[in-house]
Parts: sequence; structure tokens; C-alpha cells
Amino acid sequence: MDLEETPLPGIGLRHDFSTRSGRRLGVVSRHDGRRDLVIYDAEDPDASRESITLTPEEGDVLSELLGAPHIVQRLADISRAFAGLVGEQIEIAAGSPYADRLLAATQARTRTGASIVAVVRDHQVLASPRPDFRFRAGDIVVVVGTPENTAAVGRLLRDG
Repeated sequence: MDLEETPLPGIGLRHDFSTRSGRRLGVVSRHDGRRDLVIYDAEDPDASRESITLTPEEGDVLSELLGAPHIVQRLADISRAFAGLVGEQIEIAAGSPYADRLLAATQARTRTGASIVAVVRDHQVLASPRPDFRFRAGDIVVVVGTPENTAAVGRLLRDG
């Protein structure tokens, strides 16, 4: 599925995609924290048919309903499909040596053998973070690997 990202100067960022049935949807993330859920007209994909403005709290609830359970379910499916593979969620604590540092600085995969597959920040799932992703205190890091190497990532993110 193709996700289009469009900067909206002075407003924020818009993400659009087409559903399998051909409907076009979008989310405008505003600088002030509000989000607009946009449903485009089926006849004219450049025209908005309806737009629903969500408060930051409402956006978080919707994100959690749509995103986080999906990631958790996918991790459960992976664990069942590959015996011995687990998914762990590890919080970046305020005192973590990696708070406000780049993912690349952890060298987590090289040092532990586990993979960081997502980060949950403010109830938003950020899948497949790149090496230049900067952790913040309070982030939940989703790690996949064996029980031993996911535990090693936990120690790494906690102690350095």
C-alpha cells in the first residue's frame, strides 16, 4: 500500500492512501496536535467529501484503536509462526542512556541479535524506524528476537 506524505506549510503534514476498494483516505496532523480525518470524494480524489477534526486526545484514541493492537497482533502471529521468537515492548525511561539519541547509536541488532521493528510514541505506532530515528523518554520500543536477545536489548536501553 502506498502512503503519500505531503507537507502543509504552516499547518502540518498530510498522509493519504487508497483502500483496497479504491476509496481515498487521509489524515492531516496539525502543528497544534489536532488531526483531521479526511474522506475524499469517490468521483474526484482531489476533493474532500468529508473531514472530521479530532482533538489530540481523540486522535490518540483512534490511533491506538487502529495501530497498536494491530502491531501487537502481528507480533503474536510472528511468535506462533516462528517457535522461540518473541516480541517485547521496552520503554525508554527518562534516565536511559539512549533518551534523545539516535537508534543507530544503540547498535542493537549487532550487539544483541534482536531487531527493533517499531516505536510507539504518544499512542502512534512508528513502524520500521530508520537508523536516524531519535528516541525520546517515554517511547515504547517494540523488539523481536529470542527471549535472551530481546532481554539484552532491554538491558542495553536501560543501562547502556
